[in-house]
Amino acid sequence: MGAYVYVLRSRSGRFYYGSTTDLSRRLEEHRRCHTYTTSRDAPWTLVVSRELVSLTEARALERQFKKWKNPQRVFAWFGR
Repeated sequence: MGAYVYVLRSRSGRFYYGSTTDLSRRLEEHRRCHTYTTSRDAPWTLVVSRELVSLTEARALERQFKKWKNPQRVFAWFGR
């Protein structure tokens, strides 16, 4: 089963890092303000995503991105 790690950007410029096995479903949930964290600063735009082998790998990367607290470092990871 494939999984995705992704980055959203809010209207105010904040970033949200997430992971999922169904990217289109998850983006629709964000659009509907299903998630408390993203409902406060909607609308959100998908900036970048990457498909990975497993959800375990995607979740680990999501946690790493949040620890970095630096969007430029996250975008550098996606750029490699």
